[in-house]
Amino acid sequence: MTASSQSPIGTARPFTISHGDVLRIAIPMMIAYLSTPLVSLVATGVIGQLRDEALVGGVALAAVIFDVIFVSFNFLRGATTGFTAQAIGAGDRLFEQRMLLGGLVVALVSGLAILVLQGPIGTLGLALLGADGAVAEAAQVYFSWRVWSAPFVLVNFVIFGWIIGRGEALTAMLLQTLLNGVNIVLSLYWVLDLGWGLAGVAAASLVAEAVTAVAGIALVVARTDRHAWSRPDLAALKRMFSVNGDMMIRSLSLLIGLSFFTRQSGVLGIDILAANTILLRFYFFGVAFLDGIATAAEQMAGRAIGARYRPAFDRMLSLTTLWGFVFAGLVALAFLLSGGWVIDMIAPSAEIVALAHDYLPYVVVLPIVGLVAFQMDGIYIGATWSRQMRNLMLASLAVYFATWAVLQPLFGNTGLWLALLTFQGARSVAFRWMLPRLAARSFADRAPR
Repeated sequence: MTASSQSPIGTARPFTISHGDVLRIAIPMMIAYLSTPLVSLVATGVIGQLRDEALVGGVALAAVIFDVIFVSFNFLRGATTGFTAQAIGAGDRLFEQRMLLGGLVVALVSGLAILVLQGPIGTLGLALLGADGAVAEAAQVYFSWRVWSAPFVLVNFVIFGWIIGRGEALTAMLLQTLLNGVNIVLSLYWVLDLGWGLAGVAAASLVAEAVTAVAGIALVVARTDRHAWSRPDLAALKRMFSVNGDMMIRSLSLLIGLSFFTRQSGVLGIDILAANTILLRFYFFGVAFLDGIATAAEQMAGRAIGARYRPAFDRMLSLTTLWGFVFAGLVALAFLLSGGWVIDMIAPSAEIVALAHDYLPYVVVLPIVGLVAFQMDGIYIGATWSRQMRNLMLASLAVYFATWAVLQPLFGNTGLWLALLTFQGARSVAFRWMLPRLAARSFADRAPR
C-alpha cells in the first residue's frame, strides 16, 4: 500500500448513514462557509469609507498574496479531516491524537517559517503583482500587520479539520462564526471609530485568528485524552507530509485555474473583466453550498474507510449525490431568478450590466456541472487518496488549458466560460470514473485478515 492509502489496523466496524446524518454536517458547514465572504465584504466596505482608492487597491493586492499563501497550506485542514475521520471509524484514539499533534507541529513550524521569511515574501509578491506608488505602500502596511496571523491561521486549519473529521459540524460552525464575528466587529470599531485605517483592518484579522486558535486549543484539550497523547512517530510524519504535499498541489491547481480565468478576462478588456468578476461572485456564493456537501462526504468517506465498512461508503456516495444535486439545483435556480437584479444593482455601468446579463447563463449551470467535482474532492480527501487526487487535478487543469487555447481565440469570452465549465466537468468525470477502482482496492486492503 502507498503512504496515502494506509489506515489504522483493526476490524470492521459497521455503522449506518441516514439523510439526517448528511444534513447535520452539510447545513452547518454551508452556513459557516457563507459567512466567510461577508468578512471580505465588510473589510472592503470599511476601507471604502476612507475615500482613498489607493487603500482599497492596496488591500486587494495584499489579499492576493495571503490567498496564495493560505490556499497553499489549506491541505492541513483536508489531511487532518481525512486522518481524523478514519481514526473515528476505526475507533483508534491514539492514531487520532497522534495525527492531530503531527498536524499542529507542521502548522506551527510552517507559520513561523512564514514570519521569518515575511520580508522576501512581501517584496516578491508585490513585485509580481506590479504594485507601485501609494497602492504599494498601502499593501505593505496591510501585509506587515496581517502576516503575523500566519501561525494562528495554520493552527486553525488543523483544528477545523480535526473537528470536522469528528463529525462535529455545529462546533465548526460556531468556531467559524467566532472568527468572522470578531473580525467584523473589530474592523468596524478600529477603523471607523478609532481611525486606525489599514492597520486596523489587518489587526482585526490577526486578533480574530488568535482568539479562534485559543478557543480551538481549549476544545482540543477538553476533548482529548491526555493519557493518549503520543509524539508522532517518523512513519506518521512521513505519511502526513506525503498526503499534505499532494493536497497542496491540488489546492494550487484549483487556484491557478480560477486565477487564469480572471487574468484572461482582463486580456479581453476592462468591461469583460468587470462583468466576469461580478459573475464569479455568484460562483463563490454557490461554492459555499457545494462545499457543505463535500464536507459531509469527506467526513463520512473517511469514517467508512477507517471502519472498513463498504456499505456505509456506498450509502454515503448515494446520499451526498442526491443532496448535492438538490442544493446545486436550488443554487442554480436562485442565480436564474435573482441574478438579473443583483447585476443591475452592483454593476457600475450599462455596458457591464449588458455583458453580465449575456454571460449569466454560464454561471447558472456552473453549480450543476461542478457538483460532482466538489463531492469527489470531499471523498478523496476523506479517504486520503491524495496521490490520485493530485494527478487527476493536474490532468483536469491540462484539459482546461487545452480547451481555452482552442475556444477563446474562436469565441472570445464565451470560449473562456466554456473552458471553465470544461475544467469543472473534467474534474467531475475523471474523479468519478476513478472512484470505483480506488474504493475496491481500499476496502480490499482493509478487509479483516
